[in-house]
Formats: sequence, structure tokens, C-alpha cells
Amino acid sequence: MDLTAWIDDRGGIVHRQTLLDAGVSPHTLRAQIAGGAARRVRRYWVATPGAPPPLVLAAECTSQLTCITAARHFGWWIPPDADPRMHLRVPPHARAPRAEGHDIVTHWSHALVPSSGTTLVASVYDAFEHVAGCLPREHALVIWESGIRSLRLSAAEIRRVAWRTPAARELAAIVTGLMDSGLETIFATRLAPWGLSIRAQVLLAGHPVDALIGDRLVVQLDGFAHHSSSTDRTRDLAHDRELIARGYTVLRFSYVEVLYRWEQVERAIARAVAQGCHLAA
Repeated sequence: MDLTAWIDDRGGIVHRQTLLDAGVSPHTLRAQIAGGAARRVRRYWVATPGAPPPLVLAAECTSQLTCITAARHFGWWIPPDADPRMHLRVPPHARAPRAEGHDIVTHWSHALVPSSGTTLVASVYDAFEHVAGCLPREHALVIWESGIRSLRLSAAEIRRVAWRTPAARELAAIVTGLMDSGLETIFATRLAPWGLSIRAQVLLAGHPVDALIGDRLVVQLDGFAHHSSSTDRTRDLAHDRELIARGYTVLRFSYVEVLYRWEQVERAIARAVAQGCHLAA
């Protein structure tokens, strides 16, 4: 067995018992560690040189990644200005994790979903609950929508979870699982106080639109990596023209405008709504 490759295939760090259960003898394990193929982390963990630093830190601190750190590990969409600190879960009454050079946020809690002692990442449901109670509401909602979409969970399923905190129950009541990107979630969240009907991913003229305000005002949001090819741009412009020909008003905003120039977005939408562009003809 190529021990380094085997461990890397499982995330770069595994519990010693996992290796023993896979048939690696203690002698072979010691020899591999002595030869530099892997290293011990605390007493029970074995990591390769390429192990992700957050997982190694969790092992060093006898904890689990959770909250926004777990969300990053899962590959969910994270707002660019979100909390960069390490968030770790430990059982109630455990000592606070400490590691030189790291700013750590500690979540003391019983696991919402039980997990074995050989995992360094909290369950997705524990991560959701910690996100809800720890981060600003907009960031939390973005991460929930991204996680739900990534995991292909339904909003109904999320609402059936026995959430333990008011913040988690509030998010569970409003998530849709329909947002196609974090940018769409931010847009809908910031515009929600206006009380307008906003529907995401509505199929119009053969293609989904990012948001439909009322009956006739279409909003398209160009993500950070949008229009990587001229073909994409040409297709989108052709769809915009078809929508306009069918009587829709189309507003298109960039990633930068939604995140950093929101007042310009608000002014453009207010101008369209004042003229009744969102109303059916």
C-alpha cells in the first residue's frame, strides 16, 4: 500500500485506528512515519505532508471544524468579506482550543448529529446551526442556501430538522434552496424589506432568469467568473433581447455592483418599480 496516497485519498489526515482497520500494521505505520511518508498529529492522527492545515489544526486541538470553517471545507459559497477565523467545535466543558498563530472561535456544544471519534469535521447540520448563531444574518443565509443547493436538500427537509436555536429555526423557515448562487441570495436578502414579490430561477423564454420582480421586471446577476467566453455573453444578450421583445424589462448587474455598490442597484430597481415595470401589462 502506498500509505501517502491512501491517506491523501481520504483527506490527507486519518485516525490511527482507521489505518489499523485497513490492515496497516503498527510496525509498517511506524516505518512509514520514520521515513517521512506521514507524521503523527497528537497521539491518534496520521497526516501526510499535503494534509489541509485546517484539518491538522482540528486534530491538534482535539476538535472538529464547524461553522464557516466547515462550510469552506465543504466547498460552499462564502461571501468574500466573511469571517476568516478558524471555527472549532468542542464538547461542553472542554478547554478552549489554542494554537499559536491562529485566531480561533470556539463553539462549545453537543453534536446535533452524532459522529464517530474519527472525523475532524462537524456534521453539515451542526455547521448550519453554528453558522446561523455566529455569523451576520446575510452571510449565514448565503451559506445555508449554498450548502442546501450543494447537498441537494429540499427546503422542506431542512424545516423538519430539530434545530435547537432560534437563529437556526428562523433561517430554516426562509431558505428556499432555489438560489443558484450566493450572489442571488445576497440580492434577494437585501431587497426583501421592500416587500416586492421576488422569485428566483424562473423559466422565461426558454432559459431561467436570476430573479423576477413582480410579473415583468427581470434581474440578471453576472457572477465574479461570469462570461468566461464570448459564447456565454452572446447567449445572454440574445436572451435579454428576447425578453425585452416579449414585454419584460431587463436589468443586469455585476458582481461588484451587488457586493460593493449596492446603492446603485437600489436606485436602478427603484427607478424601474416607480415606472411600474414590474407590473403586468
